[in-house]
Amino acid sequence: MTKSVAIISKPGKPELHTVVPDLLHWFAEHHYHVVTDQETAVYGSGCEAVARHDIAGKQPQFVVVLGGDGTLLSAARAVAPADIPILGVNLGSLGFLTEVPLAELFNTLEAVAENRCTVESRSMVHCDLVRDGHTIATYSALNDAVVNKSTIARLVNFDLYVDQVFVSNYKGDGVIVATPTGSTAYSLAAGGPILMPSVDALIVTPVCPHSLTHRPLVVRDTAEIQIAVRNVDEEAFLSIDGQVGVPITDGDHVVCRKAEHRVKILRLRKSFFDVLRTKLKWGQR
Repeated sequence: MTKSVAIISKPGKPELHTVVPDLLHWFAEHHYHVVTDQETAVYGSGCEAVARHDIAGKQPQFVVVLGGDGTLLSAARAVAPADIPILGVNLGSLGFLTEVPLAELFNTLEAVAENRCTVESRSMVHCDLVRDGHTIATYSALNDAVVNKSTIARLVNFDLYVDQVFVSNYKGDGVIVATPTGSTAYSLAAGGPILMPSVDALIVTPVCPHSLTHRPLVVRDTAEIQIAVRNVDEEAFLSIDGQVGVPITDGDHVVCRKAEHRVKILRLRKSFFDVLRTKLKWGQR
């Protein structure tokens, strides 16, 4: 069977001028057919280049992501429905998801080739934007879906429902619906809890709520979360993983539930708490 791999990278990273040619050389020596996104193709030659959203159709055995967590989030939305694992290589500074340091890239690839790398499955959140009773847009996110305001001075007014049961009316800068993976992203910055990736839950985190009694809420991932936008004089926005945005207006409903597909991440044998200690600078023993 022919071995195949895809490479997705963050454009403009200076490391790519050396990393991509070295990576292509390694894959050639190990007899892989290589597909890249168009952003990566400019750093090397001899590989097949396609649009990022077409990579899943090429059915690579795994995808190497060169960049930070944002690049991995984009890659995850592109390949998760095809059940393709992702190896995240950190060219950024934080990297909760792209945990492989550049210095360990080729040792990790050897581990992948020899089936010594663990595969972790992460849940996603599926969102429908409903207007006048009709679904006008559908998205999936690995980290979070966020309803937020469009101007500095305005507050978003929305009603929250869980399994069609009214929870509360919120006024604030916005609301986050996060996965366990997204618990260490925007939700954490807004005061939300940290969840282990294996927890079967979703988090609802209000952003700067007008009432101090409005706190983050954790619900089972079998629940349906509905956000009804109320009394919005100007446009608000629904953003997906902080990358895809769409305007929403008064009366719109954002309906969130666990997505049918999951993201597979190839990982070193580090625990979730090892990552937390490293990334959040928690104290060592």
